Amino acid sequence: MTLLCVPLVGRTVEEMKIDAAAAAAAGGDLVEIRLDFIEGFSPREDLPRLLRSCPLPALVTYRPNWEGGRYDGDDAARFETLRLAMELGVDYVDIELKVADKFINFLSGNKPDKCKLIVSSHNYESTPSCEELANLVARIQTVGADIVKVATTATDIADVSRMFQVMVHCQVPMIGLVMSERGLMSRVLSPKFGGYLTFGILDATKTSASGQPTLEELLDIYNIRCIGPDTKVLGLIANPVKQSKSPILHNKCLQSVGFNAVYLPLLADDLARFLDTYSAPDFSGFSCSLPFKVDAVHCCHEHDAVAKSIGAINTIIRKSDGKLVGYNTDYVGAISAIEDAIGGPGSKDAAVSPLAGRLIVVVGAGGAGKAIAYGAKKKGARVVVANRTYEKAVTLANAVGGQALRLADLENFGPKEGMILANATSLGMYPNVDGTPVPKEALSFYDVVFDAVYAPKDTRLLREAEECGVKVVSGVEMFIRQAMGQFEHFTGGIEAPESLMREIAAKYT
Repeated sequence: MTLLCVPLVGRTVEEMKIDAAAAAAAGGDLVEIRLDFIEGFSPREDLPRLLRSCPLPALVTYRPNWEGGRYDGDDAARFETLRLAMELGVDYVDIELKVADKFINFLSGNKPDKCKLIVSSHNYESTPSCEELANLVARIQTVGADIVKVATTATDIADVSRMFQVMVHCQVPMIGLVMSERGLMSRVLSPKFGGYLTFGILDATKTSASGQPTLEELLDIYNIRCIGPDTKVLGLIANPVKQSKSPILHNKCLQSVGFNAVYLPLLADDLARFLDTYSAPDFSGFSCSLPFKVDAVHCCHEHDAVAKSIGAINTIIRKSDGKLVGYNTDYVGAISAIEDAIGGPGSKDAAVSPLAGRLIVVVGAGGAGKAIAYGAKKKGARVVVANRTYEKAVTLANAVGGQALRLADLENFGPKEGMILANATSLGMYPNVDGTPVPKEALSFYDVVFDAVYAPKDTRLLREAEECGVKVVSGVEMFIRQAMGQFEHFTGGIEAPESLMREIAAKYT
């Protein structure tokens, strides 16, 4: 079982003791005591106080500044401190590969049997090739490590795959982690690929390396105790991705139905490269968001009829033969939410939809905009597309038989009462919460304003629309409804637990 290690980075011994107790209470398996973080550290006085009262097994690290730590003294004093930790009964000691030979010679064969030696290498710039990583692991094994630790940095999410390949072939216990937000997958999937331990911080202020999730996230959201070799990998491919609530929603629902899968936030820069890199059958399904919904059409081998007509995909499923199939659940999610707001659930027959005959202004010509424009046209609405890049508005408007506008034109656009506004851009999305696609003075032209943004739930656009007396529809509704469709695709037809999805959305959005 992969151990959950909580790094302790307090500036004082007392702070570390408090955090060690918190780590034990939160479900950690061991703590990493980062001695280099303690201000005015005194080995003979502070180490006994730290170790004798520690409620969990301890890993002691005294990281020098030349390996990314804070210790700036000589190695002799550092080695003495690590040996003292061994004598006091510590469970693990971490030493850097660069000085591992010297440290082992310093011990002269007197390492206690209880204490395991972790020999580590850190690369804060990149992730080397598989061959270079394998050679590095072999070097670490040769010096006499009980446990190999290699930490690299992801400049692209595809880098993580090289660490996975090396981990599964390592002949001794290995900790293989890839730092930065693009490397998060390496930390969560450590149990799937045989990692000895992974790190979970107590909170965002107590990090010891880039990209570390919290212990609570690992246990409560990703359900890491249940991840194993057979666990399927799902996730949201987007850029940015950290603001998304999809991992919380899908993981909670997957757990509720007992489906062996984990859903990850996947910060990618190139959709095709991601899909080509993670082509194993276990990487079985993905949500696809900004800016990749249109790119996804070209990456999939097959498309359902709706996705093909829209020209945008938000769900990708890998079939057993390796082929990728694209779907669009945004369409149903957005249109049904708007229909409910303006006149009750619509019929599949466009002629009786509450959208029929109405004028809808769709802001944005990307994937979500295409889904809403296509869906509104299918329901009998007249469509106007406004976009910052006018040429893109023209292309989409022509595709649905509508009218194109420049985004700036919306300030004075009000040809008819009872119009519907649908924002399908990222304007107003966290962290740029002050953005809005339409000035407040123009919102009184509309009966209903829908915003596809759901983080935050109450966007500036919706707040200002309400102040104008306009009925509003939150992006949370689209979020839930499109997620229900995705869930059924991910699980091979298991009905989405709608009530649970609504409960989670209400709590986290």
